[in-house]
Amino acid sequence: MTDQTTIVLDGASAFVPVDVPTEAYVDTLGQYLVRTLAEWPQRDTADVVAESISATAHTLRLVPGASPSSTVSIVRRRENTVDLFALGDSAIYYGRDDVTSRLCDNRIAELGIAEHREYRERLAQGHGYDDQHRELLKRLQLSQRRQRNQPGGYWIAEADPEAARNALVRTLDARSISWALLATDGAYGPITHLGLDDWPNIAGLDSKGLATLLQRCASWETEDDSHGKENPRAKVADDKALAAVILTDL
Repeated sequence: MTDQTTIVLDGASAFVPVDVPTEAYVDTLGQYLVRTLAEWPQRDTADVVAESISATAHTLRLVPGASPSSTVSIVRRRENTVDLFALGDSAIYYGRDDVTSRLCDNRIAELGIAEHREYRERLAQGHGYDDQHRELLKRLQLSQRRQRNQPGGYWIAEADPEAARNALVRTLDARSISWALLATDGAYGPITHLGLDDWPNIAGLDSKGLATLLQRCASWETEDDSHGKENPRAKVADDKALAAVILTDL
């Protein structure tokens, strides 16, 4: 986070080998993003993300197709506008008072890969997180890699800076937005499934309230739906992050 910007990154779990640990990729990318956004507060957000991806790839000696990947979500207040930037399937909920809009890049879920449908169907049938499930996820990731950062595929922060030029972006009049909430899919998935998705209310929670909400979701996943039957998902409990922004605070 910078004085004017909130950033959420969600590194993708690697079910097939990658060149460096996902945590190293996310940490390095995050450092470059924070530094560049702080130094150039008026610079185009996509340019900042593209430069940060390039710098990360150079620092870690990454090549496209063998690198870890991460979503990038940014809410950035400028003088009279608020920029929203979404690369990957983390979500930005935002609005004024009780009116809610959503920005989320769902292109990876729209690829129509057979293994994506199959693993969800098996979980719904009660098979759980068995060896076949893990094999399906490996095959799914290999198929996704072939369509990663390609026209007609999906775009994600990895080693190709061109991904930043294909993010979903919105620029809003600052008077039209009073709050925003950045959420990883591991957070908004169970929140929505459990009917807890009052996003304006969640955006008003303090850090303790957000942590309590995330713990409630994690407990439900591990204790009540540990086989993924009610809410089919790749892992029993994915990483969860929420970042609430009251725009007058920026």
